[in-house]
Amino acid sequence: MTARQSGGEYTGNDEHRGFWSIDFGHSPVVGTAIHDGHFIRPDIAGRMALSADERLREEDPFTGQMIAGLTNRLVVHHSRFEIDLNRAADQAVYLKPEQSWGLEVWKEEPSREAVRQSLDFHADYYAMLEAVLSAVERRHGAFVVLDVHSYNHRRQGAAAPPTAQAEAPDINIGTFSMDRSRWGDIVSAVGRYFASATIGGRRLDVRENVAFQGKGEQTRFIHERFAENGCAIAIEFKKFFMDEWTGEPDMRVIADIGDTIAALQPVLEECLRSRR
Repeated sequence: MTARQSGGEYTGNDEHRGFWSIDFGHSPVVGTAIHDGHFIRPDIAGRMALSADERLREEDPFTGQMIAGLTNRLVVHHSRFEIDLNRAADQAVYLKPEQSWGLEVWKEEPSREAVRQSLDFHADYYAMLEAVLSAVERRHGAFVVLDVHSYNHRRQGAAAPPTAQAEAPDINIGTFSMDRSRWGDIVSAVGRYFASATIGGRRLDVRENVAFQGKGEQTRFIHERFAENGCAIAIEFKKFFMDEWTGEPDMRVIADIGDTIAALQPVLEECLRSRR
């Protein structure tokens, strides 16, 4: 498999892999890649009906690499098919096809204990996120979280036409849960910045709340817990940087995206300074 050399299953010492990775330094900008992960706990891996390739198609591979140039970043290593951290706890374990793009995730439904462990993972992540963002708030006051994801645009099949461009911008900026009147200058700065960047040799189509509206649990949580100082922006990259059916990446485009996000950090730091 091209996108994940491990093939997506635990081998050797992989079962001791951390749940997530945290890098923390002196900046009010934080990047997250909560759907980057592909690993599945051994106690539930055998119950899954989906292959590693099928899971990968709905995960957000390479988003961790996209935020690697930021000072502060959180990258989750476990798959959204184990626990979806961008959904409320009561919807975070995919038990029905309607929760998971019509996919039958399980050949044998996970036990109550297995679900409880997954929900513990969800609770622990949000406790950690709150602690990290509280520290950023203490240091800097206002902060910006770039909640980076990717999305499919060839859902009808590898040989079928892609979703029309009118419905699938290259970069979708989601702002549903934020106080737009409070953070509009930050959102506008992000939109202008991405629209002016050259990625993969071209300018990209960047729009707000088209393919997605930013209704995920993480942005909602941040805007609720840090109502005065937290601006969380969901950034969805269409999978123009990879073949979503084979998993084959275009590493040059991924590097361009990473460089662009890294260069966004000082832009946002200046925006935040100008608000003081």
